Amino acid sequence: MEINDDHIPEEQFAECLAAMPQPCVEIVVDGPDGGVLLVKRTNRPAQWEWFWPGARLYRGEELRPAARRIAREELGIQVGVRELLGAQSHFWEESSVEGLDDRHTVNVVFHVEPVDEDPEIELDDQHSDYRFLQEPERGLQEYVQAYIDDYDLLD
Repeated sequence: MEINDDHIPEEQFAECLAAMPQPCVEIVVDGPDGGVLLVKRTNRPAQWEWFWPGARLYRGEELRPAARRIAREELGIQVGVRELLGAQSHFWEESSVEGLDDRHTVNVVFHVEPVDEDPEIELDDQHSDYRFLQEPERGLQEYVQAYIDDYDLLD
């Protein structure tokens, strides 16, 4: 099956998302001195929150190549996939899709590491900043905290 990354008209996309969850892939990127990468989102849901890089899965796209695509498109880096961490469900009380008040995503989460020893991160327009979280901290977005806890990311 060929990969289809065509955009669906907004109204049709809203109808699809109102009827079923959206499959996504998220990546937990190792930092150069330990820790994990967080990016500040510019779009909804979780606008202006520190979060994991991630995106929808395209029809016909395999999961591991999707993780590498997301790193390339959102961060401008090449990564190797270390392991599948698991899957999570996110329930959002907001959506970036016109005509949709909430959203349910099913997120396949991969642990990845940059191919280059000192990668130069170049964010796409969905993110305004990035940082490497070295140790647990208070006030993180609930799904970021869940990944840290569920996958023992900062132990």
